Amino acid sequence: MSTVESKKTQKQKILFLAQFSMLLAIEAIVSFTPLGSLPAIGPVVATLSHIPVIITALMLGTAAGMAMGFFFGLFSFLVMTFTPPGPTAFIFTPFYSFGEFKGNAWSLVICFAPRILIGLVAGLSYIVLKKALAESKAKNALAYGISGFLGSMTNTLLVLGGVYLFFGRSFASAIGAEYEVLLGIIGAMVLTSGLPEAVLAAFLAYAVCTPLKKALQKI
Repeated sequence: MSTVESKKTQKQKILFLAQFSMLLAIEAIVSFTPLGSLPAIGPVVATLSHIPVIITALMLGTAAGMAMGFFFGLFSFLVMTFTPPGPTAFIFTPFYSFGEFKGNAWSLVICFAPRILIGLVAGLSYIVLKKALAESKAKNALAYGISGFLGSMTNTLLVLGGVYLFFGRSFASAIGAEYEVLLGIIGAMVLTSGLPEAVLAAFLAYAVCTPLKKALQKI
C-alpha cells in the first residue's frame, strides 16, 4: 500500500470513528433524557432512540447500524433496570419486578434483538433500494425514506410481537386490561405510536443523510 493510500485509509477510519462517536452520543442523549420520548396513546411511549441507529446504518453501513442498535438495547436495559419508568419495565429487563410481574431471559431478547435488527433491516434495505432505484431521479429520497420507515417498523413490530408472545398475560395485567383484548391494544399501539415513529424516521433519514453525505463527499 502506498503512502497516499495509507493516509487515505487512516483518514477514512478517523472519519468513521468520529461519525460513530457523535451518533452514539446522540443515542445516549435520546435514551437517557426526556428528549427521546414523544407523547403517545397507551402505556408504551413513542421514542426517538431508533433514529440514530437508522442514520448510522445508512451513513456508515449495516454492521455499524447493528452495533448502534446494540447500544440502543444496552441503554434501554440500563434505564429499565435502574430507573424504570413504569410497571411494564419488566418487559425489557430480567432484574425488575412489579408485584407478581417479573422479567426473564425473554426480556433481554426483546430489549436487544429488535434494536440490533433495526440496523440490519435499514442497512440492507438501503443497499437493495439504491440499486433497484438507480435510474430514478428520486432514488435518494425513496431509498433513505423507505429504509428509515422499515427500520423503525422492525423495532415496533418485533418489540410488541415479543410482548404479546412472551409476556401477554403479565403485560395485560400490568396495564389493567383483559388478555382477550390485548391484541387489539397492541394493534392500537402500532397505529398511534409505531406508524408515527416510522413516518418520522423516514423523514429524518432523508433530511439528515442527504446533506450529510454531500458534505462528507467534499472532505
